[in-house]
Order: sequence, then C-alpha cells, then structure tokens
Amino acid sequence: MNFSNLKLNKINLLPKTAGVYAFKKDREFLYIGKAANLRERVKNHFQQPGYRDYLFLDKVKKIGYIKTSSEIEALILEANLIKKYQPKYNVVWRDDKNYFFVGITKEDFPQVFITHQTKLKTINYKLKTDYAGPFVDGKALKQTLKVLRKVFPYRSCRVIPKRACLWYHLGYCPAPCLLRSKILEVPEIKEKIKRETQTNVNCLSEIIRGRKSRVLRNLKKEMRKMSSSQNFERAAKIRDQIESLEKVLAHAKVFEEFYLTQKINLLRIQKILQRILKTKKNVARIEAYDISNIQGKEAAGAMVTFINGLPEKNFYRKFKIKISGKPNDIAMIKEVLSRRLKHPEWGFPDLILIDGGKAQLNAAINTKCQMPNAKSILVTALAKKENKLHIEGKEKPILLKSLPREIFNLILQLRDEAHRFAILYHRKLRKKALLE
Repeated sequence: MNFSNLKLNKINLLPKTAGVYAFKKDREFLYIGKAANLRERVKNHFQQPGYRDYLFLDKVKKIGYIKTSSEIEALILEANLIKKYQPKYNVVWRDDKNYFFVGITKEDFPQVFITHQTKLKTINYKLKTDYAGPFVDGKALKQTLKVLRKVFPYRSCRVIPKRACLWYHLGYCPAPCLLRSKILEVPEIKEKIKRETQTNVNCLSEIIRGRKSRVLRNLKKEMRKMSSSQNFERAAKIRDQIESLEKVLAHAKVFEEFYLTQKINLLRIQKILQRILKTKKNVARIEAYDISNIQGKEAAGAMVTFINGLPEKNFYRKFKIKISGKPNDIAMIKEVLSRRLKHPEWGFPDLILIDGGKAQLNAAINTKCQMPNAKSILVTALAKKENKLHIEGKEKPILLKSLPREIFNLILQLRDEAHRFAILYHRKLRKKALLE
C-alpha cells in the first residue's frame, strides 16, 4: 500500500476521510500519524503545533497519505507503517515502554491483553505469547478491542475464575470458567468452547494485523461449509459475525474528538490571556521559574515549559546556581534567566512566569532586556502570600482569584510544577553534597 503525496501548499487537497498521513523529507519518513479527518489533523500540526511538531515541521517537504474505510483500519495501518519505516520523530520521544502491544497467549483458551512490554510479566510468564503492534494511541486501541470483542468474544482474565464474570453475561467472553462446573464436564462441550475461543482469537489477531480481507474470506468459506453440512445454527452465527464485523469496521468511532475540543479551549484561553496581558500576540508557550535553597546552600533553579496549556517535559531545564554567599533570590533569578536566554536553540517562550513579587518581576524584565532577541517576551510574577499576579507594564497586581477559572488553574499549575521541579533538584544536590 503506497502513499499518495502532496506538496505543503496543497494541504487543502487532502481528503476529509479517515486514514494515515506521513510527513516526509524527500524519501525519508519523519513522522507518521493517523486521523479520523486527514485534512483537519494535518492542518492542526501547522496551525496549533505542539512542542513535538517544532522538532520536525521545518524539515517537511511533502505530505503523504493513505485513505482507509474506517478509524480502526487507520489505527492498525499506522502501527504497521511505523513498524515498517521507523520514522525518526515517532520514536525520538518514545521508548518501547511507551508503545502499546496486543498480547495473545498460546494456550487452549488464549488470553488477550494490552501491554507496554513484549515480555509477559504476569503470573502467566511461562506461556508463549504473540504480540501485535506497536500502537501509539492506547485509548483508541482499547476502544478498538472493545468493539471487536462484540463480534469475536475472547477471554481477558489472567486466571480463569471459578465462576462466570460480567463479560460472559454481556456475551463478550466464551467463558471457559464454566468448564469448572460439574454439569459442563463433558468432553464435547469443552472442545466446542475451546474451538470457539481459538477461532475468535485467531480472527481478532488477523484483524489487528491488518488482514481484514482474509478474515472475511475465511468466515464466508466456513459459513458455506456449515450450510452445506446442514449445520444451519452455526452458519447463521457466522453470518451474523460477518455482518457485525463489516458494520463495526465501517462505523466504529475509536478516535476521541480531542483536537476539536482542544482547539476550542485553546482559543478561549488565548483570548483571555491576550486581554489580561494587553497583547495581540499568541501566548502558546509559557515558561515558569522557581528557586530552591536553604540559606543559600545548594541553590537550584528550575524551568518548566507549558505549550498550549500542557506540560512539555522535554523542555524542562535545571540550573545549579553558581553565585555564592548569602541567599539572594533576585540575583539567583537573574542568573537563571540570563543563562536560559543564552540558548535560543531551545526556542523562546511567549510568556515568562516568575515565582515572586514586584522585585523579582523587575529583575526578570531587566535581564531579558539585555538580550536583543528576547525583548518581545512578556514577563509576569506570582507572589505566594496573596496570589497576586504582577504583570509587566502594569502598576497594580491582579488577584489571581479574580481571573477566569481556566487562567487561575493554568497559572497555579505552572507555579506548582516549577516549585516541585526545583525542590526535586535541590534535594538531589543536597544529597550529593552529604555524600562527598
């Protein structure tokens, strides 16, 4: 299955259907993703970029896409393509523990489960297990297995229980646990449940590996065989499975309407911040700073970064304060900010939040004004005692509780996260000093 390719200025020609897209530099795959609406998702990368997007967007020369008939097929195709092409920026911020795999044990009544590891670390660790993946979107994968379970009931419990659970009563598990009942201690019944369980799991395994056509072809073949042998009950059951599978694959919604909701919330937060700060520029990237020390000893500074209202830990930074002597928060703030602003390659923020009052605000303003490329950065400071927000260019501070709830929560989250990160580093420095 090959990608159709478009130039960057032809994004509006992308289809509005489900599918998989790829950002490419010549023949190199930079990033592969999936979407319910290819055009809107690709536009979102450029119009509302997250910190990951900044890593590769300037390298993109063309956009490839493959249309799929459903969101489930897009999810599965994305996993197969990532495995095949190993795009640099799909794996640069992930390791094997962050991807999702579907594990299927090899036993009479196979267990189906989701894991981050490709080695089964459960009480069934001795069992051989097949894995399908890697999948990027865990929520979409869970939803996919949930809807496929309605068509192909399977066992998900680690240990077969003594009595049937809710999954059986919902019709989503063939319930091998019933075999423990004396009434069902009949070889024919056990063999029937075993065969049904393994057939369902085999079909499920083929589908999540992208072999839908093979599954449908085999099911239709089996239905004709059952009909010819006059096993009409089994033939009718397979017919219903085929119809359900086709309906599920065509209509199931497994992707969250995340980007639309996120976009609405971001627009609202942007407008409020622009009004409070009296600016027309977008305030997408915010950095918060805090200093931690005990009587000036082992002083540490911390910088946390939020982009579009979410923490982006790849851009967190720690600073071991170099000045010595009595504790001086103003001097420490100046040192941390001046060191940070000497790194334009990190990307500059739209807004800086300092932990402190008017004095800390002025120190931060003076420091950034000494850097020609940083003069457009807006500076604020939050005083802890009454949660007063000091804003560059305003004489009087604003009480945080008087601001809209979204801004109130965002600023407190920024301050608390910077405080947490600074204390964590300060403790590490103290521990190291004690061991020396």
